[in-house]
Amino acid sequence: MNIKSIEKNGNQATIVVEIDKEMMESGVSKAYLKARKNIAIPGFRKGKAPRKMIEAMYGAHVFYEDGLEEIFPDVYKFAVIDQDVKAVGRPNLTNMNIEEDGAVTLTLTTDVYPEVTLGDYKGLEIEKAEATVTDEQVQAELDRMAQNVASTETVERAAEMGDTANIDFEGFDNGVAFDGGKGENFDLKLGSGSFVPGFEEQVVGMSAGEEKDIDITFPEDYVENLAGKAVVFHVKCNKVTATNVPEQDDEFAKDVSEFDTLDELKADIRTKALEKAQKQIDSTFENACVEKAAENATAELPNGLIEAELDNQMERFAYQLQMSGYSVEQYAKMMGGDMATMRNAFRGTAEKQAKINVTLDKIIEVEGITVTDEDIEAEYAALAAQYEMEADKIKGMVPADELTASLKNRKAVKLIVDSAKAVAPKTEE
Repeated sequence: MNIKSIEKNGNQATIVVEIDKEMMESGVSKAYLKARKNIAIPGFRKGKAPRKMIEAMYGAHVFYEDGLEEIFPDVYKFAVIDQDVKAVGRPNLTNMNIEEDGAVTLTLTTDVYPEVTLGDYKGLEIEKAEATVTDEQVQAELDRMAQNVASTETVERAAEMGDTANIDFEGFDNGVAFDGGKGENFDLKLGSGSFVPGFEEQVVGMSAGEEKDIDITFPEDYVENLAGKAVVFHVKCNKVTATNVPEQDDEFAKDVSEFDTLDELKADIRTKALEKAQKQIDSTFENACVEKAAENATAELPNGLIEAELDNQMERFAYQLQMSGYSVEQYAKMMGGDMATMRNAFRGTAEKQAKINVTLDKIIEVEGITVTDEDIEAEYAALAAQYEMEADKIKGMVPADELTASLKNRKAVKLIVDSAKAVAPKTEE
């Protein structure tokens, strides 16, 4: 192979590379052997047609594009990596010229990583809150624990706030039942606010077997066909269930924890809540430090870099949705859009992350951040312990170069954060 020219214009590079006849022939030959099993020519059994016969029928260069695919990894290494062209994604083939002697001249265009000019990234002043836990937060956690161990019983009395009423209901608009307004054997926690405002309050006082009509006016911001309308719900109460919440005392503490007293349980709740709050504050501070360093840097991001980050964001979001039993397509429809709308919604975040990525890469370069073999082995060991797998299996799943890049990034982030100065948040008026 031979490089004829490399031209860079902003965030794009154009590479003209010549591939000799022998190398091109090796790719074409591989392409022919793969393709011939699906080609039928009169007079030959399927998969047995000679290459020259196929070329005579379909053109002398019929296998050239597929042949180029066969040798493209070698072309990419020579024309891009060995020439120190920092390409973003796969280059585009914009021209292929086949010479009389069988050599091929390719013109490749590619987005390249931008030139980054760092601004301030050390000694940044970043707001950082102080971790606090209120008595109300501790009490809320105690209440949650008490609800978890609460018992229920069916009661022969009128329903009260806090009870669960099992009801049948149907809604009518001017005497006509409307879609979505009917339910049977529905357990309604009174006071939960899960129904239209005013509904639960009118169920209070009903006893098992009682039926009544409830007048409701839907909010103005409700679904279009019902917004602002006055309707009637016919409700039948089937059963009333009371929740018996245990008293929060030392016996309660013994039942729900390893502590002997309520005071000890409260202290433990406060300690754990403080630890959680501190982790959140530290994470927020770290993100703010890195984002500020990226804001201070100057770089013209190529579209290919943003698109690549968009792919990553969409892939991660799709995985999260999959854990909840949804696909991205289903979610997009639920939100009243399509995949293009979804992708566009992530663009701002992708641009921001892409800027952070190139900023960290530049800091790694300027600071000469390196990763040792010991660092890599320690990380493999940590991952093995985290996922309870053998280190060798982890090594087979996570390539060393990916791990190295991740560790360098972490070191760059640590450098920014460790040098930053935490300042108290501004008081809001």
